[in-house]
Amino acid sequence: MKLNKKELKEFLEEKTDKYNRPFFIESDPISIPHQFNKKEDIEIAGFLAATIAWGQRVTILKNSNKLMQLMDNSPHEFIIKAGKKDLKRFEGFVHRTFNSDDLKFFILSLQNIYRNEGGLEKTFSCSEKKDVLLHSITNFRNLFFTIPHLPRTTKHVSNPMDNSSAKRICMFLRWMARKDKRGVDFGIWKLDQSQLMCPLDVHSGNVGRKLGLLKRTQNDWKAVEELTTSLRQIDASDPVKYDFALFGLGVFEKF
Repeated sequence: MKLNKKELKEFLEEKTDKYNRPFFIESDPISIPHQFNKKEDIEIAGFLAATIAWGQRVTILKNSNKLMQLMDNSPHEFIIKAGKKDLKRFEGFVHRTFNSDDLKFFILSLQNIYRNEGGLEKTFSCSEKKDVLLHSITNFRNLFFTIPHLPRTTKHVSNPMDNSSAKRICMFLRWMARKDKRGVDFGIWKLDQSQLMCPLDVHSGNVGRKLGLLKRTQNDWKAVEELTTSLRQIDASDPVKYDFALFGLGVFEKF
């Protein structure tokens, strides 16, 4: 699809406007944190839902809701107070390759973060001037795995330093940091939305290539950087709003 820069911007703005609306929430994992009002509940629910956001959307929502129920629908309070006996309720939980051992570690690591590290938002804070999100994710990942863990669990937190696209973390950070008052993203974190990176999966990658926004064939961190750079040339202040357009075109319109 050959469009000049003006046509491309108009096309992406139109599709973003179409999908960046509350109706989008119901069938998306972002519906999980939308069940809450308290900042800490929103970010914990969002982080856990984003962590298991791969596979069939119906199953993602079912298992994410099950997770919230296991935490008595008060994720922050549960995590702060949880003892060893409380972790037994997670026995048997599984979402694809994410199992109860992984989940128990996630609960304990989040407990450490909220008790000792100032909460999730603080662990993503970064003083770097360049490649802000790369360093933010790396800083978070290092803190997340400071307490004892099984080697298998590390695969459930992507590492862009290893050239992973870190799609689910980028998506989670979009939820937390984007501010546009459209009712979908929360915008409750101070992370600069101009520094966010576009979540990249099969759908957004394919649409990005068809629109000439992305040339790299692998869906890795280098592709994330290339795609986001292209989107920043269209809107430098809020490049990842176009995630709605790329996702909607790929999933809903089979573009």
